[in-house]
Amino acid sequence: MPTTTRWIGLSLGADLCWPLCFEHLLRRLDLAIPWQGEEVRVGVERVTIEPFDLQQGTKYTVVLDRLTHWYYTSREWIKKAVILDDVYVLNNPWAVQAMEKHTTYAAMLRLGMPIPKTWMVPPKEYEQSNPDLDVTLRRYAKLFDLGKVGEQVGYPLFMKPYDGGAWRGVSKIDDEAKLRAAYDESGKSVMHLQAAVAPFDLFVRAIGMGPQVNVVKYDPAAPLHDRYRMEAPPIDAAERSWLEDTCLTINSFFGWDFNSCESLRKDGSFHPIDFANACPDSQVTSLHFHFPWLVLAKLRWAVFCAVTKRRMRQTLDWEPFYAVAREELPYREKLTRYAAIARERLEADRFADFCAEHLGHLDAVADEFFASPECREAVHLKVEALYPEHEVEAFTDLFFGRIQRWRAEQAERRARPAAGAGAQPLPA
Repeated sequence: MPTTTRWIGLSLGADLCWPLCFEHLLRRLDLAIPWQGEEVRVGVERVTIEPFDLQQGTKYTVVLDRLTHWYYTSREWIKKAVILDDVYVLNNPWAVQAMEKHTTYAAMLRLGMPIPKTWMVPPKEYEQSNPDLDVTLRRYAKLFDLGKVGEQVGYPLFMKPYDGGAWRGVSKIDDEAKLRAAYDESGKSVMHLQAAVAPFDLFVRAIGMGPQVNVVKYDPAAPLHDRYRMEAPPIDAAERSWLEDTCLTINSFFGWDFNSCESLRKDGSFHPIDFANACPDSQVTSLHFHFPWLVLAKLRWAVFCAVTKRRMRQTLDWEPFYAVAREELPYREKLTRYAAIARERLEADRFADFCAEHLGHLDAVADEFFASPECREAVHLKVEALYPEHEVEAFTDLFFGRIQRWRAEQAERRARPAAGAGAQPLPA
């Protein structure tokens, strides 16, 4: 049987911890997968930044992109690689470039998702370098009463950039005076005013990687290293299914393999509030306990896409979703059907079969690796990059210790089915 190697490229910015873990795990797996008459091995390499000929080929079958939402040279190289070389890219670069939060709100409103009431307001200030600006504003900019807009949205509300991320420029506003003050400080940013979901009793993030979803309890008021909670969110199976279906629908709709969806639960219903996160946090310093899940989810999906030479959906076909939206159905039934489209597009069943057949030893390899000195060193390097020197060892111990807690819970999960028919698995 001939042997071939499929290459996974990592397009990276400041990422340190997860690429090291990804590389170590792939080497330890030492994959040699029989596939369509070949023995397929899988290599990984970091993508460099350099001049390129548009007709220059690439060795990569898959690229995990963590850079091109802000670094344009790499973004244009990736676009070229998709078009000319059939590279599979996580995530679709055109969708990342075009689908900011504003577009995603509008699209999911069309699908009937319970998005909070949202208004856009013109910026408080403008760049003065545009010679057409003054005449445009004199002719068409309509004076408005910001206080009346706030009344229509309703208090409390949140002001946030229409294309923002990482909580940049977000203000919680309780009355008109605070609204006017926040607007005055917003400068040249184009802002949304979004009604608060209040009172809510649960804040969750559903992290999606391909067809894999991890639902995590989230506390935005906690310090960064404690926002992703280690305890399982208090949800039942039906609620977990709701959140997974929401995440997969959004991701598939926009061509994103990797995204996270924030939702608030109010009166038993989940309201998505922030879900244009096509380059989600992947760092151990924030994910800690959940970090191994994400590294393994990335590895499974990247290997599957590389070995099977999964074809990338280069254009976004929204009509199947819209067809469901037009039907007179309860929202939850529509969501189930949206998610069925998503799972088909993500080849969820084929992916599960592939992992069972070819990655059955991954759990054992992961258990060994996440206890290793190499893993601890990856944690240490990321902590060292972010924390003052006198805190580095303490936070390295904290995060590495939480990874060990994850290992212990995974071992308990694997052991429980053998303990008896009544045993219930731990949450993921």
